[in-house]
Amino acid sequence: MTTTACRRRIAILLALACALGTEAHAQPAAGAAPLKQQVAARVDGMYPWLDGVYKDLHAHPEIAFQETRTAAKLAGEMRKLGFTVTEKVGKTGIVAVLRNGSGPTVLVRTELDGLPMEEKTGLPYASRARADSGGHETYTTHSCGHDVHMASWLGAARTLAELKRQWQGTLVFIAQPAEETVSGARAMLDDGLLTRFPKPDYAFALHSWPLAYGTVGFEAGPVSSNSDAIEIVFKGRGGHGSAPDKAIDPIAIAARFVVDVQTVVSREKDPKEFGVVTIGAIQGGTVGNIIPDSVQVRGTIRSYSPQVRDKLLAGVRRVAEASAMMAGAPAPGVELVAGGKAIVNDADLVRRTEAVFRDAFGPENARRMPAMTASEDFSAYADEGIPSMFFFTGVYDPKDVAAAEAPGGKPLAFNHSPFYAPVPEPSIKTAAQAMSLAVLNVVRK
Repeated sequence: MTTTACRRRIAILLALACALGTEAHAQPAAGAAPLKQQVAARVDGMYPWLDGVYKDLHAHPEIAFQETRTAAKLAGEMRKLGFTVTEKVGKTGIVAVLRNGSGPTVLVRTELDGLPMEEKTGLPYASRARADSGGHETYTTHSCGHDVHMASWLGAARTLAELKRQWQGTLVFIAQPAEETVSGARAMLDDGLLTRFPKPDYAFALHSWPLAYGTVGFEAGPVSSNSDAIEIVFKGRGGHGSAPDKAIDPIAIAARFVVDVQTVVSREKDPKEFGVVTIGAIQGGTVGNIIPDSVQVRGTIRSYSPQVRDKLLAGVRRVAEASAMMAGAPAPGVELVAGGKAIVNDADLVRRTEAVFRDAFGPENARRMPAMTASEDFSAYADEGIPSMFFFTGVYDPKDVAAAEAPGGKPLAFNHSPFYAPVPEPSIKTAAQAMSLAVLNVVRK
């Protein structure tokens, strides 16, 4: 090789090395920083957008199967992120799909609906919205935190879209209507969620909870309760209040039932197992001197295990019929309406996700916690055979949580309270990071 040719080759190699070095410096590898740091940085950067979306959703809640504005807003945001969006699934639900090569399919659910109640938080973005609920105008509010869930759902979707080089698979982000009436999940499934769209290999959902912000709670196995509604009509014979012997008093029958039915919980159920029977409404009569001919009793039954559920259902029916029989009254109309089943988290998925949460947030902020006694229809997806995980994220200042837990402390406003007021930052950030990391953990390259 001549000297000139040698010099030319050396110059080419030096130029190539310089170019490669410049490119590497300008565009560092996606995995240069730990994934948890990449996720946190992206969520921090997008937070002003999330805060704006959250406050808009909070101020404009809509109740079950009326969430048209809410669904349209989320659909528009997801289209901007590159998702293929289908609207009006299960009446007002949306399904947003992002395909990114071969790999697992992961469903991530949020809820759209608020509650038919008045907000009393006094926040500058508090809801004054109204809606028709069963023929009656009512205030509406996001007093269960679904607005927090929607904002963090969008945050996770954007984070995952921006980190596409880090994972392979398909995301199915669904915004479900009517969770509060425990009917939206079934509506979406009946509308072809698992046949019209990719069937998930995993499913995730989160729920805001009165824990310290920055914390994540979870558990394997049951994390919510079975829910069944009690609808009973006790039938009597109307008459004058001064002549009860000429009548059959259904109010007395209902009163006996309300007291006696609690013995099913205290004397028939295993005391180590969870089970609650609550009578929330008794309606009958018009004035004090008339014995009505019927009384309606309404309530709920909560449980974790199928065995306890069956025992409580059978006990409620038996006590209702016995209460009427003791008074010589006609048989009552007893309707026990099945609601949501208990969410049962997949133990392996929880174990895998727990490791990620503990690494990202610290062991003190990522903890196992008892199941909630409330109900949730996310169970409908798990019941389709999809390994699922439902977890909780905190929304209150740690100082306020500690004060509430101290002896004599003032309790924090719980979900469904008119005073429920999550602290948006960092609550939304933590939720968005947690969901992003949970999904990434099952779809990473």
